Amino acid sequence: MSSSFEKYQKRRLISSYFSVVISIGLVLFLLGLLGLLVLNTKKVADHFKEQIAMTVYLKDTAKDVEIEQLKKSLALAEYTKSTTYVSKEEAAEAHSKEIGEEFMDFLGYNPLQNSIDLYMKADYVSPEQIDEIAEDITSKNFVDEVIYDKPLIALLNDNVKKISFWVLVISGVFTFIAVLLINSSIRLAVYSKRFIIKTMQMVGATKTFIRSPFIWQSVKLGIIGAVLALIGMGIVLYYLNSSFPELELLADAKLLVALFVGILMMGILITWASTFFATSRFLNLRTDELYY
Repeated sequence: MSSSFEKYQKRRLISSYFSVVISIGLVLFLLGLLGLLVLNTKKVADHFKEQIAMTVYLKDTAKDVEIEQLKKSLALAEYTKSTTYVSKEEAAEAHSKEIGEEFMDFLGYNPLQNSIDLYMKADYVSPEQIDEIAEDITSKNFVDEVIYDKPLIALLNDNVKKISFWVLVISGVFTFIAVLLINSSIRLAVYSKRFIIKTMQMVGATKTFIRSPFIWQSVKLGIIGAVLALIGMGIVLYYLNSSFPELELLADAKLLVALFVGILMMGILITWASTFFATSRFLNLRTDELYY
């Protein structure tokens, strides 16, 4: 009979530990994913900004030397991510494929112009800076016009600011919720042993002596839960990096290491603090209050 009861208690204990580990792991995993989102919000925004092209149309009278000089000066400019020269012949061929017919046969000539597609670094993609760059390029007498989607750029910058703000707000709220959930799991685990805590206290054990095994046990569960969360984060990060290599999610190794270490330390810190305060609460209760 005694053996069966001990097995039952052992199963209950393992089930309790398992529940705590899973709770900690899931909460830290979701918190870690949110951390990845926060770290990569700017990177994702920069990626979209750098896909916006400024097209420089050249006059038909532009000399080859002038075109080459402009191509080199744009390529070396501090604001340039990349440039692509598109001749009027290439533009006509692309346009013909797009509309499905040879429009030059109808017109009898090629009305398109030689052009340079300029892709800028994300830090320079703002309405004010692009206006200055466009004005500087247009001032060259062999440049016909500079075209770019100004409303799209303004909209993109506004949305990036809004998204960044709300991501930070949600991160703060989610962190608070994560602490509450882990704290609740630890408190329930300690609550199930409140009579053991009070018995140890009644036989003369000090509060530090009583707390130590509970804290150490919870910290171990926190570490296991954090490790599970980190494994999950690693899998998600690997998948996202394979699916979207252009975002270079693994490029900044220091930030990723800091995030992973932060998640591990958070698992340890929250479980330690939760166990400390939970055991303190039951140590300060009278024996008759343990039943409520």
